[in-house]
Amino acid sequence: MSARFNDNEFKLLKELLLSYEWVHRTMLTKLNIIHEAHKYYQNTNPIGYITGRIKSAESIASKLHKQGVELTAKNAKNHLNDIAGIRIICPYAKDIYFLAELIRSMPDGNIISEKDYVTNPKHSGYRSYHIIMEIEIYHSGKTETLPIEIQIRTEAMNFWATLEHQAKYKYKEQIPKHLSDELIICADKIAELDDRMFLIHEIISLINNDSG
Repeated sequence: MSARFNDNEFKLLKELLLSYEWVHRTMLTKLNIIHEAHKYYQNTNPIGYITGRIKSAESIASKLHKQGVELTAKNAKNHLNDIAGIRIICPYAKDIYFLAELIRSMPDGNIISEKDYVTNPKHSGYRSYHIIMEIEIYHSGKTETLPIEIQIRTEAMNFWATLEHQAKYKYKEQIPKHLSDELIICADKIAELDDRMFLIHEIISLINNDSG
């Protein structure tokens, strides 16, 4: 039987998730401004597209259960930093660090943690840049500060992560060794492909500048 909140805690969680939704919208607005500004003022854009989500009550309950804590809205707020999440897909790997710096320099946010799985990929081959950032929102006559997780990766990295997620779901987190080895090989090839694609982009840019 899957873990679930009781009726009272579920009601409290729904109220809490509304605040996370506002945090999510706030960060999306900031990132979309960056996206639009680069489209208008620059020749290149570090953002391909942006996706986001708020964790479901079922997902939150499952994660708290795995952590061995009581299923309450308060524990969800105190123990989980990824209830609100945003994923930024970049054209090139170099854009990841440029965006991380832009996010880091936002004046009204506070960075809780950063994990660079691009330079230092996980053993599985997973690559992405993770930022946990606190955002302050104002509602109902009060201010509230809540975290949001931001993942930055290329399209190729995102495709690989989706494939790995499917494998984990299929094998209930116990991916057979031959398959995990193949995923690691693919991850390395994807990283090489990202580098080569950026090199081609740079060569084309140089040619265009010379011809201009």
